[in-house]
Amino acid sequence: MELAYIPSPSSGVIYLGPIPLRGYAFCIIIGVFAAVWLGGRRWVARGGQVGTVADIAVWAVPFGLVGGRLYHVITDYQLYFTDGQNWVDAFKIWQGGLGIWGAVALGALGAWIGCRRRGIPLPAYADAIAPGIALAQAIGRWGNWFNQELYGKATTLPWGLKIDADPDTGRVAGTYHPTFLYESLWCVGVALLVIWADRRFKLGHGRAFALYVASYTVGRFWIEYLRVDDAHHILGLRLNDWTSIVVFLAAVAYLVISAKKAPGREEVVEPLAVEDGPAAENGPAAEAAEDEDGSEGASEGEDKAKASAEPEATKKP
Repeated sequence: MELAYIPSPSSGVIYLGPIPLRGYAFCIIIGVFAAVWLGGRRWVARGGQVGTVADIAVWAVPFGLVGGRLYHVITDYQLYFTDGQNWVDAFKIWQGGLGIWGAVALGALGAWIGCRRRGIPLPAYADAIAPGIALAQAIGRWGNWFNQELYGKATTLPWGLKIDADPDTGRVAGTYHPTFLYESLWCVGVALLVIWADRRFKLGHGRAFALYVASYTVGRFWIEYLRVDDAHHILGLRLNDWTSIVVFLAAVAYLVISAKKAPGREEVVEPLAVEDGPAAENGPAAEAAEDEDGSEGASEGEDKAKASAEPEATKKP
């Protein structure tokens, strides 16, 4: 008998009248807002305009959701396209199932489109939004808690997660490792690491984003090892473990190569913000100041002219 454990919600849905409020979707939405808020602050601190991150997120977020769902459906196709399964469930995103690898990959495509439309370098935008993505993941993982999914091996630890039985999904009641919580805490640590490293080393040209990717994959590797949900295995490792290894090596390689080819940080991240700067300096206030200086200069010149003319006027013939 467990003396302490983390309870699971009895239901992942709360009804507001006829409107269902799903915990999984709620966590995703909060995560997106948190990412845009933090990314926006970092972007403005780098010299960008207010609202730019949100404008580009209009492209990145839908692409990311589609990419995350596609990755999940493709890698877990047996849940939707085998005998006894309903392929329509593949579209029921509120039931859970978003692959971070697909979300980041296709989300980056959406961000590239948004950046291109505004003349912004994608690496600079990625650096600004990187800690926000990690924070969004930390919040989004709580959606798995609402759905009682993605837990780990059985455990008697006091922070074990209590899971209820579900004959429809084959879920067995018990107390398991709360891998959703492990990953949530890890992602918070990743966000803090990227923020610290960016301030300490002035990361630029996509290196803050690469640091986020590399540090996240380290945590995802050991957390994935604890999970007991069905997954494809290659040479004894889960598919997501292999993905973590490949992505980690690619991120580290980018960090090294980028640091050699483009050291330092971008001086200009949003050309439009720079253009608006001089325009503001030459605005009505500046013109008024120039007019005031000009009138003062003219008055001084007139006074000097009068002073120099007075001796001539006072001379006797």
